[in-house]
Amino acid sequence: MTTHLPQGFRFFVAVSLTTLVLLTLSGCHSVPSNTANQVASSNSPTLVPVMQAVVGDYADEGYVDRVQGYDWVGVMVRAAGDKQIDIKIRARSDLKKPTCQFDGKAVLMGQDEAHGIIFQTNANNTQIFFQFKENTLTIDGQESGALSYFCSGGGSLAGTYQKLGAPLELAQPH
Repeated sequence: MTTHLPQGFRFFVAVSLTTLVLLTLSGCHSVPSNTANQVASSNSPTLVPVMQAVVGDYADEGYVDRVQGYDWVGVMVRAAGDKQIDIKIRARSDLKKPTCQFDGKAVLMGQDEAHGIIFQTNANNTQIFFQFKENTLTIDGQESGALSYFCSGGGSLAGTYQKLGAPLELAQPH
């Protein structure tokens, strides 16, 4: 005999499982600072390994075709301490108002082999997750629709961005 669960109960179970997964991610191996192997420099601060892995510029697939006039979104990630990053997200802005813009700080949640390095922030009444793994940044939110708030024309911050080998060029080449 099978029992059918009410719709509200299934929703509660889904939300509970999602919360459990997020709590598990936040409890993943935290990244210890290995200060014994770091060399102090008076010119520039040495970044902990987790920061070395994530700091840089990232862009979506439209960036490589920007010369042809394609729209693109870029993400600039900078260290703001040992466990916090400063994030600036910009879209092309040469011909029109930028389609996406976000400025914020995110805090390290954890790191493991399966998920990579996860940072989290709260904005627009939702949690936003920044997952860094193998030179790829994936941005997602607890409520994906809330990430559209930062973009116009139906765009969203949610998506996948590849790490660039050179600084992000905010101006569209001619």
